[in-house]
Amino acid sequence: MTFVLRLHADRMDAGATLDLAAGAVRAVYVEAGHVNAAAFGTVASLAANSAWFGASMASLHAGAEGARLLRFEFVAAGQGRGGLLTSSELSFDPKGEWLLRCDRVEFPPGGIAYRHTHQGSGLRCLVAGSIRIETGGGGKDYGLGQAWFENGVDPVLARASARETTAFIRVMVLPRAVLGKSSIRYVDEADKDKPRVQRYQIYIDQPIALPGSAP
Repeated sequence: MTFVLRLHADRMDAGATLDLAAGAVRAVYVEAGHVNAAAFGTVASLAANSAWFGASMASLHAGAEGARLLRFEFVAAGQGRGGLLTSSELSFDPKGEWLLRCDRVEFPPGGIAYRHTHQGSGLRCLVAGSIRIETGGGGKDYGLGQAWFENGVDPVLARASARETTAFIRVMVLPRAVLGKSSIRYVDEADKDKPRVQRYQIYIDQPIALPGSAP
């Protein structure tokens, strides 16, 4: 079955409300400001550098200073596409078991993630520094606010800025067996024992039902 993982970059004014429709599995990352996320009579208070998981109708309410959000949504193919920063189509076995992971990956100046794959596909969005992503015989440089897709199968080499700390927010759909475990697999034997300079902060590691299916 075909699904879409999409990313919205929301800019909310002070006191603004953003209503979220049903039909999506979501990870909302607060890049700056403060948001209250309300769903099913409960309210979660979210400060900068925190994230919220939702799989139903909800409302986001910005605080007095407003908010900047990265809103990742995993939906069935064919749903609305307005206001997107980027999106990618994904295919999944409806009989499989899956989870949604949202995390932050941070590199010191000059950090490298050696050639690797992941056990699932996902989107990334840069929130600090700059990075070069090399895959498939080519490479592309990304700056603040830019996003990219990795299918998890094609090996990727990531080179962070030599001058400043680099960080991106990542959302992946992974097999549920990866719950609480790293999804990365290094390609070259010589790289497997090298020091890992990147740091990970996991916000969400949530088992999910595929959008449009029964829980």
